[in-house]
Amino acid sequence: MINRLVQKNIISKLSETNKIIVLYGSRQVGKTTLINELLKKISKKALIINADIKEYADVLSSRELTKIKRLISGYELIFIDEAQRIKDIGINLKILYDEFPGLKIITTGSSSFELANVLKEPLTGRTYTYSLYPIAVSELKSKFNLFELDLQLENFLLFGMYPEIFSYKNSGDKIVYLKELSSAYLYKDILELADIRNSKAIFNLLKLLAYQIGSTVSVNELANQLQLDKKTVSRYIDLLEKAFIIFRLSGFSRNLRKEVVKMDKIFFYDVGIRNAVINNFNEISDRQDVGELWENFLIAERIKYLSYNNKFANKYYWRTYTGAELDYIEETGGKLFGFEFKWGKKIGKAPKTWLDTYKEAEFKLINRENYFDFILDI
Repeated sequence: MINRLVQKNIISKLSETNKIIVLYGSRQVGKTTLINELLKKISKKALIINADIKEYADVLSSRELTKIKRLISGYELIFIDEAQRIKDIGINLKILYDEFPGLKIITTGSSSFELANVLKEPLTGRTYTYSLYPIAVSELKSKFNLFELDLQLENFLLFGMYPEIFSYKNSGDKIVYLKELSSAYLYKDILELADIRNSKAIFNLLKLLAYQIGSTVSVNELANQLQLDKKTVSRYIDLLEKAFIIFRLSGFSRNLRKEVVKMDKIFFYDVGIRNAVINNFNEISDRQDVGELWENFLIAERIKYLSYNNKFANKYYWRTYTGAELDYIEETGGKLFGFEFKWGKKIGKAPKTWLDTYKEAEFKLINRENYFDFILDI
C-alpha cells in the first residue's frame, strides 16, 4: 500500500469542518482505495455508497428528506463513490449538508466536468475540493531512498505511475494493462456524460496530442488532420483535460509583440498512458522522444508536488518568435521562476532574452543530477 499524500489533508479537514469533501481524479487513480484507507484511520461510523447501486441512487436523487434521513440514520459519515452518476446529486448533497449539520460527507468523481457542473451552484461555500493524480515520486519516498528511486526512473518514463502498474513484475503485463486503460475505458465518462458517440475521433485526437508533447499545439492543424471542425476539437481537448487525462500550459508574456502566447502546450498527466496511446514502449536508449518524455514527466510530477503541498503557482511555458524558450515557468508570490529541462547530465544556461526582459526572475536547469530538487520536498 502506497501512502497517498492528499490523505492527510483530507483527514485534517474532516476534523476541522463539516464541509463536503470532494475528491477528483481519473479512473483507476486510486480514489476509492484512498478513501477506504482513510475511513480505517478515523473513528466514525461510515456508510459507503456505490453510486451504481440503484437503491442508493434512487434515494440520493429523490430530494425527499424523509427517504434521505432513513438512509443515513445511525451514521456519522457517508462516502459516495463516483457521485457524478447520481442525478441531481448537487441539490441532494445540499439537503444533506443543510439538514444534518453533524454529518461528514465525502464524494469522489472521475470526471470533474460533470461533478463540478452539478455541485458548483447548489454547494457554493459548502465544499473542499482535492485532486488525486497517478502515484507521485514524492509518495514513493517513504518506501525508497533517492538512490533506489533514481534506479526506477526509466521505468517511470516508460510505464508511468498509475497505482496498478506497481503490482506488475514484468514489462509485458504493464503494457497490457496500459493499453487496456488507455482504450475507451479511461475516457468512458466523457463518452457517456458528454454524449459523444465518436470514440475513434477522441482517440485519434489523443494520438496526435501524444506525438506533440513539448511542442505548441495548433487547434486549426488538429482540426484539419482529424477532419473535424475547430470548435469540436477545442471541446474534445477541454473534456480530456477535465477528465484528468491531459493538461495544458499557456504561453507566458508581458510583451505581446515578442512572445508566443496564442498556442498552448499539451501534456499527459501520465507518460505511461501517453506511450500506450502511440504504442511505443521502446527502451529509453532507443527513443527519439526522450527529451519530450522527460519534460512531460517532470512537469506532471511538479503539479503533483505543488497540489499535495498546498503550494499555489501559475504555470506557463515561455517562447519568443525569435526562438528563445524555456520549458516551464512558475509565477508565485509576485516572482518568476524559469526552468529548462535537459535529459541526462546536460547543462545549459538561461536565454539572454529572458535575462534581459525579466531581470528579477530566477532560472534553474533541471537534469538527471538535480531533478529531485524539483519534484520532491527535500
